[in-house]
Amino acid sequence: MLMAILIMVGLAVFFGALLGYASLRFKVEGDPITDQIDQLLPQTQCGQCSYPGCRPYADAIAKGEVGINQCPPGGESTIQALADLLDVEVIPLNEEMGEHLDEPTVVIIREETCIGCTLCIQACPVDAIVGAAKLMHTVITSECTGCNLCLPPCPVDCIDIIPLKQRIDTWVAPEPVSALTKIPVRVEAKS
Repeated sequence: MLMAILIMVGLAVFFGALLGYASLRFKVEGDPITDQIDQLLPQTQCGQCSYPGCRPYADAIAKGEVGINQCPPGGESTIQALADLLDVEVIPLNEEMGEHLDEPTVVIIREETCIGCTLCIQACPVDAIVGAAKLMHTVITSECTGCNLCLPPCPVDCIDIIPLKQRIDTWVAPEPVSALTKIPVRVEAKS
């Protein structure tokens, strides 16, 4: 009987130590669903969803505080992906947050008009604008997400929105034209 008790205590200590190690080794940091939602968002950090960036918006979606339709840069494709992930109904984009543009845009600064006020630098959430006080500023187009948050604070209206130039990684082939549509068809009446 003493041997059985010692074996049971030994097994309890062994499995307790094993579970303690496993809880430390396989500990999950953060919320995995928030990470999955954040990966689906466009990462523009634009704030159009009324949150300061994509991660806080993902956290709010995971907690059920806000709907999945608050992200204009993501558009319908992001809403569809979020609905599939969370197994909820697809709802249209909330028009109060802004509109989704099919063609991506960036901003440029007309450097000859820029007065160097630095208000656009402070407004840019991704630090895509460089310059110094009382000197001209410029936009690093590869970093610009097209959120247009730099437009309202500019006192001289020297920032323009332009469509993003196609690059090799963003180019999409045009739809092929059928050869049959180019050949005129003549129908002759038989007598």
